[in-house]
Amino acid sequence: MRMVDIIKKKRDGNKLSPEEITFLIKGYTLGNIPDSQVAAFSMAVYFRGMDSEEMASLTREMMKSGEVLDLSYIKAPKVDKHSTGGVGDKISLPLAPLVASCGIVVPMISGRALGHTGGTLDKLESIPGYRTSLSVEEFKQQLEKIGVSIIGQTEKLCPADRKMYALRDVTATVESIPLISASIMSKKLAEDIDGLVLDVKTGSGAFMKKYEDAKKLAMAMVSIGKEMGKNVKALITNMDEPLGYKIGNALEVLESVEVLRGGGPQDVRELTLALGSQMLIIGGRAESEKDARNMLLESLASGKAYDKWVEMVSSQGGDPHAILKEEFTYTEYIHFIKAQKDGYLYEYDTYKVGVGVSILGAGRERVEDKIDPKVGIILHKKVGDRVKEGEIVMEIRYNSKEKFDRAIPILEDSFILSDSKPEKKPLIFEIIE
Repeated sequence: MRMVDIIKKKRDGNKLSPEEITFLIKGYTLGNIPDSQVAAFSMAVYFRGMDSEEMASLTREMMKSGEVLDLSYIKAPKVDKHSTGGVGDKISLPLAPLVASCGIVVPMISGRALGHTGGTLDKLESIPGYRTSLSVEEFKQQLEKIGVSIIGQTEKLCPADRKMYALRDVTATVESIPLISASIMSKKLAEDIDGLVLDVKTGSGAFMKKYEDAKKLAMAMVSIGKEMGKNVKALITNMDEPLGYKIGNALEVLESVEVLRGGGPQDVRELTLALGSQMLIIGGRAESEKDARNMLLESLASGKAYDKWVEMVSSQGGDPHAILKEEFTYTEYIHFIKAQKDGYLYEYDTYKVGVGVSILGAGRERVEDKIDPKVGIILHKKVGDRVKEGEIVMEIRYNSKEKFDRAIPILEDSFILSDSKPEKKPLIFEIIE
């Protein structure tokens, strides 16, 4: 078998066999196949695509390229959630402990800030002492003890994906739906989960800005789950405006705690309940969305969900009580962007909001950049809200005047006021099963 023949076969639009995909991934992981040939293969896939069997084979081999967790000793159902990324998307933080408090084990391996979107690990690391780099054994022990843990990807997990993703990033093939799907699903299925709920975002703040592309990605990942015998559901959700009011690492942790304490913004709370309900159904803890939702609401009302959050943070070395202190989100400077006229907040350019917050220091422009956990913005108005001239639309929290000077024109240009009230879009467009 030769790699050049595999490239040619896919270039010409033909289906690859499982054996050919095994040859490719094993050879690349071991260093026997050069980057140049895998780059050519990735471009062929970008243009020619893959069917569900090919995607499942690619996912399986990428998953098997490294360590696959064995959680069979944990008898409770194991269900995870993955989001394709958005602005203000802190849902994993309240969701994981909430679902765990209802009897589902949640082994969550998350990522860092990517482009204009925030990262779950960066948010958690704003909590003093919180460790995201647990060893596999520590991760497994915590799952067995308290039923939930959120950590970063280990060096041994899916090494083929790490190599391929870095290559795709510099060869203009990141947007390939088969390659995105295999990348996401290989990491998630390496957790030895029983099921997975996907939050596939679409809109101005999403990577998949077109609804049709988001649906294709959702269907591709659900089909991979089916091919590999896993129960997978995908929710296509709205990212045309930021989730919640607080955007930035520590600010989003604080808003997540508000949800876990029974409050929080309506959209963050609603999406947490919707994703959590599907996780409980997949895990067999509830038969209907109504029953699942009631279980989640009861856990929030009783304080069980918040108690589970405190337990998770403490188990990973963090101080859960620091979050409620003023200094947790204190910044040296605050600036208010005010409305220049009366009207309605017609829309956000959510991508610009994300870029502006990242420039303030909440994200990375270069790999070596250090995150400032406290900076960010607080929205005072959401889409559809009535705004009077002089009212605050956006509150900017920052520590660097140089970064503020770069971010402020982008943030000032990130929303539109109009005389007419916009039609409110749904938070959840569709569920793919």
